Amino acid sequence: MNAVILAVLVMVGLSLARVSVVFALVAGALVGGLFSGLSLTDTLGAFNDGVGGGAKVALAYATLGAFAVALSRSGLPDLLAARLIGLLNGESTPRRQTAIKYGLLGSVTLVAISSQNLIPVHIAFIPILIPPLLVAMNRLRLDRRAVACALTFGLTAPYMLLPVGFGSIFLNDILLANINEAGQSLGLDVTRGMVPMAMAIPVGGMFLGLLTALFVSYRKPRDYANREIKSSNVPHHTPMHTPSKSGLIMAGVAIIAALGIQLYSGSMILGGLVGFAILSLGGLFKWNEADDLFTSGMRMMALIGFIMISAAGFASVMKATGDIQTLVDASFHIIGDNKPLAALVMLMVGLFITLGIGSSFSTIPIIAAIYVPLALQFGFSPLATVALIGTAAALGDAGSPASDSTLGPTAGLNVDQQHDHIWDSVVPTFIHYNIPLIVFGWVAAMTL
Repeated sequence: MNAVILAVLVMVGLSLARVSVVFALVAGALVGGLFSGLSLTDTLGAFNDGVGGGAKVALAYATLGAFAVALSRSGLPDLLAARLIGLLNGESTPRRQTAIKYGLLGSVTLVAISSQNLIPVHIAFIPILIPPLLVAMNRLRLDRRAVACALTFGLTAPYMLLPVGFGSIFLNDILLANINEAGQSLGLDVTRGMVPMAMAIPVGGMFLGLLTALFVSYRKPRDYANREIKSSNVPHHTPMHTPSKSGLIMAGVAIIAALGIQLYSGSMILGGLVGFAILSLGGLFKWNEADDLFTSGMRMMALIGFIMISAAGFASVMKATGDIQTLVDASFHIIGDNKPLAALVMLMVGLFITLGIGSSFSTIPIIAAIYVPLALQFGFSPLATVALIGTAAALGDAGSPASDSTLGPTAGLNVDQQHDHIWDSVVPTFIHYNIPLIVFGWVAAMTL
């Protein structure tokens, strides 16, 4: 058996058995490394080398967490929750409740989409916005799996299609750059305008999966216990206070500044720090509370940070085994010259790699150098090549236990311990997004 496949199976199997994702990633990396013939010392060395790369991402999320906690002092999450509860407390008919339910799901989806481009705080908004809304969700008997699918769609689909914010990084800085680098000697030249066009069909498949999740799979009511939770998942937060006009203005200035700095510098860390500093100078919290707020924000994102660090170590071990290239070579040795089967195998191999790494951003540099020559060899057009590589990389991001696209929703929906990360976030998003991505990615590769 290929070491990469074995490592991913161990990691996914342990995660499905409700073992800690961090432990599952470490165990999977050790099994894969040792099975490939690496010594224990070399395996641990590769893992430690990868951990350093994940630390940057973890620090960025911790900084965004601090920024999100500071933004919560504006009172907007609590105000939104209070208005929703007020609507439910009034005269409520089944039709009105249904309208509120889907209005809430639509709003959550739009906020998640905005977190990737308009207000690029990524997943840091979820532990701030979602917990105050759980009371309203319980009153509506809303299945939280539908909310998880809505959030995950908003966290993944925008960067696959819109070249703004995180989408600019994924589509232009990573996908386009790696494809052109790998295809330079082969005469392949892809322009920026081609990339969103190529990814439109796969994203259309994700949208169909979202509609299926909201209107079919998780349409029925689901009951949850009304357990006491912190209104914003932040220990020091004062619940349900009305935001002041000056606070709202400073929050708007901080959001715009954080967005501008991030787009200018390309650094989420710097953008989060600038936004946090502006909120502090604007008087939303006292200067002597800054350390407590910053620490709370980092603590809120700590588990996600540790999982991302472990995932980077896992990815490093997979690269060190050399079995990613072996996996691809063995797959295409079996295929022969069957073009439709070649497209399917490319997507499935990408799914396995991304499931283990947990990041589509990190998968592209691994597979682009291998996939570009193969795609040209099988006669795929430039648009089809982009669709294949982009979809193969994005596959698994939505359904990986180590992906921030599933970790983020769990961080907000499980504050009262009634939303399981694997069975309520990972499995639903895997079913509703990865399966359509495979189908529509294959269609894009065969028709473009």
